[in-house]
Amino acid sequence: MSRRGWTVAGIAGGVVGAAGAAAGVGVAAQRRKIAAARRSLATEMAEHAGTPPGTVGEEMSVMADDDVRLACEVVGPADGSDPALTVVLVHGFALDRRTWSEQRPYLAGMTGPSVRMVLYDQRSHGRSERAPAESCTIEQLGRDLDAVVRSVAPEGPLVLVSHSMGGMTVMALAEQHPELFHDRVAGVALVSTSAGEMASSGLPGTFLSRRNPIIRTLGGLAAWQPGLVETGRRALGDVIWAFTKRFAYGDRQVDPRMVDLVDTMIDSNAVGALTDFVDTLGTHDRLAALPGLSGCEVLVLAGDGDRIIPWRHSEVIAEAIPTARLVRLPGVGHMPMLEQAGIVDAELGELIRRSTERTRSGELRAKKPSRRPPAADGETAAEPAADGTGALRGMLRGAGRARRGGRAPARGVRARKKDRP
Repeated sequence: MSRRGWTVAGIAGGVVGAAGAAAGVGVAAQRRKIAAARRSLATEMAEHAGTPPGTVGEEMSVMADDDVRLACEVVGPADGSDPALTVVLVHGFALDRRTWSEQRPYLAGMTGPSVRMVLYDQRSHGRSERAPAESCTIEQLGRDLDAVVRSVAPEGPLVLVSHSMGGMTVMALAEQHPELFHDRVAGVALVSTSAGEMASSGLPGTFLSRRNPIIRTLGGLAAWQPGLVETGRRALGDVIWAFTKRFAYGDRQVDPRMVDLVDTMIDSNAVGALTDFVDTLGTHDRLAALPGLSGCEVLVLAGDGDRIIPWRHSEVIAEAIPTARLVRLPGVGHMPMLEQAGIVDAELGELIRRSTERTRSGELRAKKPSRRPPAADGETAAEPAADGTGALRGMLRGAGRARRGGRAPARGVRARKKDRP
């Protein structure tokens, strides 16, 4: 082994050893308790297995512009009717399309209007192909979404529903193809996401920092010895499950099935594939692209108990899109579509109905949009930032430091609904 190899191994050994020691001090009993609960949960889920009727889709692959294969699924209306529009669901970092498992039955069962769903796994996530590290950027994710739309939803009105890094993906698409949001995109949902300054503070600040030696070492080790890293992750599986419960959800009494779902999604993605996205999440900045969504029906929704992307990030997005509907879910964490599925379903249903009315009123062009080439690396397709962007950036920088609280939303759900012209 080379000297460099021994150096990396030594650092990695120290990291793994420290993690193991920390896990072993005072947590053995807790791990046994969690393991017993998970075994019981697995048995219960096996006994009640089954896919809700009308939600089984057609599996297919879409090739991205750099020939990375993206796993995709199309689900038609449960009643077999002609859909009024296509809803494209875009998941977040470390997850996959199962993120929307609670929304699938609701959307498939919608009538007046009925909708067609398109779900896919982001590159290096879920069933999609592992992509080269240099291609794991928000900019490329925007191009991937464009490839999915062109391949499986080339015509007709669209509603884009996104979560976390998926919201950043939609912003990148708006930056690259503003004409698409003028011609075809009738509605956009931005759930628990951010327009920038992700690395400013809090848990994301620690995780995404370029100066974090643990994350950097882990990424290097995952590239050099992926088997060792995955073995270590499996050994700490119960600890990771407890960590997932704490940081993905705001409700301490959340259904363990929901924790297990998120934990399973995270576990299905290679550690190295996830560390490939650290830099792009930390440098993501698309505040200037948000005004391009103003011509759409926009829903901005998040929980004020989110420890991953603080609530203030959603407020900043809504400030940049004056016509947006801003929904605040008290005490809810980073996965509102699972933690408060009923409320999220209802809000998405209203967004889709408003978007359908927009298409019927002729506010969207009926013809298929002409497309220009996407922006090259380092270029920005969006218009220059409007006056006030600097102030919004300052609000973003303080998002992680802002205290929770403020005025409570009406009936504990809605903070406000911005006036639409």
